[in-house]
Amino acid sequence: MKNKVTLQEIAEFAGVSKFAVSRALSGKPGVSKETRDMILKAAGQLGYFKDQPLPAKERSQLQEADHRKWSGAVLVLFPNVRHQNRESLYWGPVFDGISARLNQKGLDIVTLTEPSNDHMFSLLNPQGLLGIVTVGSVTTQNLLDIKKLNIPVVMIDHMDPAFQSDTVFTDNLSAMRHMMTKLVSRGFTSFQYVGNIGDAPSFYERYLGYMSVLADHQLGMGQIPELISPDIGLHFQETLSKALTEHELPELFVCNNDITAMFVIDVLKSRGIDVPGQVQVTGFDNTYDDPAILATVNVDKELLGMRAVDQLLWRIVNPGSNYERLLIQADVLVREPHPAFREDE
Repeated sequence: MKNKVTLQEIAEFAGVSKFAVSRALSGKPGVSKETRDMILKAAGQLGYFKDQPLPAKERSQLQEADHRKWSGAVLVLFPNVRHQNRESLYWGPVFDGISARLNQKGLDIVTLTEPSNDHMFSLLNPQGLLGIVTVGSVTTQNLLDIKKLNIPVVMIDHMDPAFQSDTVFTDNLSAMRHMMTKLVSRGFTSFQYVGNIGDAPSFYERYLGYMSVLADHQLGMGQIPELISPDIGLHFQETLSKALTEHELPELFVCNNDITAMFVIDVLKSRGIDVPGQVQVTGFDNTYDDPAILATVNVDKELLGMRAVDQLLWRIVNPGSNYERLLIQADVLVREPHPAFREDE
């Protein structure tokens, strides 16, 4: 049975030359950053970076990490300090959870924010680190640099086909399905999703949950493409205002998170549209306690950080086991809808 992915297969899949693939995978110059990123993504999707699974006999000998005495340091990586930092309403509590669990285990914490170049990780001494916890989105190139350190890694709220590791996520798809089902049961039938679904795996999964409920109940999808594209992130007010001008107002805007929900509410009010009188808005993550947000999902952010540390310590004592994806359930919070949208009693 053929298992090894060849350079030619990657080249054909990515639509580039075999030479370009060779240069990109070896980290050598000769291809642009955009082409390199595309090739790395294609290689990951085809399974080029996938490790061999652990034999069944070895899996039966997995070790527990709970009662082991620990010493050393763990690196916590914030790749994008502008959005992923300790002051963030979302990422701050995640970091608090990481810090609290490491403190419980008697471990030191080292933080690294926004690596400035491709060689930053070569300056780290892997002998002085037990492992790495990454917080939020990480570039593929940074992940491949991390891989060279050959130490355990757990990623929070991110995954990349070019880099195999344990991951910890909120169960985004199930939580969005739960929220949407509640909204449909209350009589809502007209929706628009808002948020760049390509910005993070969690956002894409939330969109899948949203769409699946519409399909389950045979509700018209009619999604305005611009509202889920990168345009909404780059030119939010302009893109949403144009959509409001050219399309009929839905009953409900379902947003990828609470921050987007607040932006939507601001744009709607600036155009004289009453929220929640004429239209309702939902969010996700429960970072803004605003009555104008009809519903949201309460993500246990500190638990994400704690469980990432737990998984990292487990991985340290079980280095050869298959990688795992841990999903943490979240609670749906729905406020009383505006009377105009309440279901008939």
